[in-house]
Amino acid sequence: MFINVEYIPFIYKISQSTFSDFTNINLFLFFLGIYGILINRRNIIIILLFFEVILLACSLNFLDFSSILDNALGQIFSIYILTIAGSEVSLGLAFVILLFRVKGLLNLTFFLSLKG
Repeated sequence: MFINVEYIPFIYKISQSTFSDFTNINLFLFFLGIYGILINRRNIIIILLFFEVILLACSLNFLDFSSILDNALGQIFSIYILTIAGSEVSLGLAFVILLFRVKGLLNLTFFLSLKG
């Protein structure tokens, strides 16, 4: 009654050329997120958005290497990354709403100048 797992094709094989294309897309997304965080330091919501782009690039990179190496471990890590990203967004948004209710603004330069 046991199913032989070796005969179930659960990972799609990609060729080497498409792997390099996917890696280039992942690198572009990762550096786009880094660039967005470094350039935009004033709005908290935009910084959270670019942090999500970085996590998405890392997750896609795990999926690409998982398909090349024929291993499901990258897919499991990708699910964990997406779970952590979802919880990070919910906590970050709650923090942003709390800051807006208390101070009435979302400018990071004001909060960075506070002492204490």
